[in-house]
Amino acid sequence: MIDSSGVKVYGEGEGKGRLHGWSTRRTGRKLPLAVDEATGESVAAVASEAGVSEDDALPDLLAQVPGESEQVSADGAYDKRRCYEASEQRRAKAVIPPRRDAKIWQHGHCAAPPRQRNEHRRAIRHKGRRQWKQESGYHRRSVAETAFLRCKAIFGPALRAREFPRQATELVLKAAALNRLTHLSMPESDRLAA
Repeated sequence: MIDSSGVKVYGEGEGKGRLHGWSTRRTGRKLPLAVDEATGESVAAVASEAGVSEDDALPDLLAQVPGESEQVSADGAYDKRRCYEASEQRRAKAVIPPRRDAKIWQHGHCAAPPRQRNEHRRAIRHKGRRQWKQESGYHRRSVAETAFLRCKAIFGPALRAREFPRQATELVLKAAALNRLTHLSMPESDRLAA
């Protein structure tokens, strides 16, 4: 499960901005995170600047994931060719919802093998977006969103370091510490027979 979230960076003008209003664009960092669905722990993290798009970060993120992946689930921001190609190289099924105005990339009468995105688009057109999400397991992606919620609740929504290399180290350390806390405190739940 893949998701990314923004993290605020406090600069030297933070207090002045609160007092007099924001005169310049505020800085932030982005943390794309790959979370194992079964354990809830982060298996890969890449720190990037706020302007870096998701299709730039996804190949680096998938390269860090150990072993094989059956499925790569991400939100609609990852609906780009490069993201689908990165998951195909890993031989993983990409479950990424196409944009509402998405066009078919390759039509059925082409000799090339069918693309996953086109199959998703056709299934959404025939069954509806809600049914496609249920059948594809897209809702399991909430595990990654929960990991971000826990990370920001425990460590706060901001970075303390001032330079990007140190900020990247801080983000990766937060992900590693969150894994340690996950091992210590995640509840085990069992289904009881009624």
